[in-house]
Amino acid sequence: MNKIWLVIKREYLTRVRNKTFILSTILLPLFFIGFIFASAYFSIQSDSNQKVAVTDNNGIFKSSFQNDKSITYEFPSDVNINNFKQKGYSALLIIPKNYDFASDSISLVSDKQLGINAEEKIKNQINNAIRNKAFLQNNIDRKVLDSINKIDEGSIYNFRPVIKQGNKTEQSNSGLSYGIGFGSGILIYMTLFIYGAAVMRGVMEEKMNRIAEVIISSVKPFQLMMGKILGIAAVGITQLLIWIVLIIGLSSVTTIFLSPDSLQHVQTIHSSVGGATTGSSAAMNFLTAKNTFLSANWGLIIPCFLFYFIGGYLFYASLFAAVGSVVNEDPQEAQSLMLPITMPIILSFIIMTTAAGKPDAPISVWGSMIPFSSPIVMMARIPSGSVPVWQIAVSMLSLVAGFILTTMLAAKIYRTGILLYGKKVTFKEMGKWLFRKS
Repeated sequence: MNKIWLVIKREYLTRVRNKTFILSTILLPLFFIGFIFASAYFSIQSDSNQKVAVTDNNGIFKSSFQNDKSITYEFPSDVNINNFKQKGYSALLIIPKNYDFASDSISLVSDKQLGINAEEKIKNQINNAIRNKAFLQNNIDRKVLDSINKIDEGSIYNFRPVIKQGNKTEQSNSGLSYGIGFGSGILIYMTLFIYGAAVMRGVMEEKMNRIAEVIISSVKPFQLMMGKILGIAAVGITQLLIWIVLIIGLSSVTTIFLSPDSLQHVQTIHSSVGGATTGSSAAMNFLTAKNTFLSANWGLIIPCFLFYFIGGYLFYASLFAAVGSVVNEDPQEAQSLMLPITMPIILSFIIMTTAAGKPDAPISVWGSMIPFSSPIVMMARIPSGSVPVWQIAVSMLSLVAGFILTTMLAAKIYRTGILLYGKKVTFKEMGKWLFRKS
C-alpha cells in the first residue's frame, strides 16, 4: 500500500505543479462564462434590426402586427420581391387575398435565412392577426380585443407544477432538472475522455521512455497501474473542487451587486426620472433564476455527482491504462484499441439526451443500471426527483462491482503489455492474457 501511495503522490504532484494545469483550472471556467455571455450577446445581435416589409392584400394585418426589439414591420406600397433588399428590408412578407387556401399560401421572401426565432415570431404575428380578424367578425369590440391582447398570462393565473410521492409533496421544475441533469451528464462525459486519455498517455509515455522498466523493478505492475489511476483521479477531484469554489465565489459577488435593496434603489431612481428599467428587470430575472437554481435538491445531487464522477472515472481509467500498456509508437494503433472503450461512452451520451427529458423511459432506467453507461445516464435522471432509491442503490452497487471487475481484467493485460515492445497486439492476444494464470 505504501508503494501505491508513492506512485499516487508522484502522479499528483507532477501534474498539479504543471503550469498547464494551473492555467486550465483558472481559465476554463472563465472561458465557459465568457462563451455563454458571448453566445447570448451574438444571439441578441443576430435577432436585432430586422426590418420586414409586408404586402397586405387584405388590409387586416396592419392593425394587428406589433413591433418588438428584434423585428420592425412596415407596410410600404412600392416594395416587391425584386427591390425589397435595395429598400433596406431584410425580408418581404406577402399576404395574398385568399391566404387561407393552400394554393395561395403566405410567403416570406428573403435573400438569406432569418433564423428560427425570427420566423417563429413572424408566424405568431400572422396567427394573432387571423385570430383578431375572427373575433372582430363575431362582433367583439376592438377596445375589448385590445385589452385582452395586453393581458399577461402571469397576471391571470399562477402555474405551479407539484410532485407528490407518498406523503411528500414538492414543487416541480422540469426545466431546472433538465438543465442540471444534462450539465452533470456532459461534465462526467468530458471527464471520462479527458482523464481517461490522460491515464493512457501517461502509461504510453512511461513505456516508450523505458521508465516503466525501472519502476517495475521495485513496484508491482498492479501497484503502478492503481497508483497512476488514483493519482490522476486526485488531480481531477482537485480541479473540480477549484471550479466549484470559483463558481460559488463568482455567484456570491454577483449577488452582492444585485441584492434586492440595491435593485429597489435602482428601480426607484429609474422611475423618478422616467427612464427604462430594462437593467433592473434583467437583474431581477437573474436573482429569480438563481433562487430557482438553489431550490434544487442539492443534498442528493452533489453526493451522487461525486460518486458517479469518481466511479465512472475509475471504471474506465483501468481500461484506458490497459490500452496504453499495449500500444507502441503507432498512434493509429491506440485509436483502434480505444474504439471498444469510447463507443459505450458515446452511446451513454446519446441515452443521456433522452434521460434528461424522460427520466422514467425504459431506455433511461436500463441505461442508468448498466455500469458502462450509469455514470452519465443516472446523473441525468437524479435531478428530476423521480428516481426510486432502490434504483440508485442498484446502480451504485453495479458500478462498484464493474470497477472491481474491469480493474482485475485490465491488470492482467497491463502487467504483460507494459513490458512488451515492438509487437502489435491484437484483441485476440489480449483475450488470451485475461485467462492466463498468474
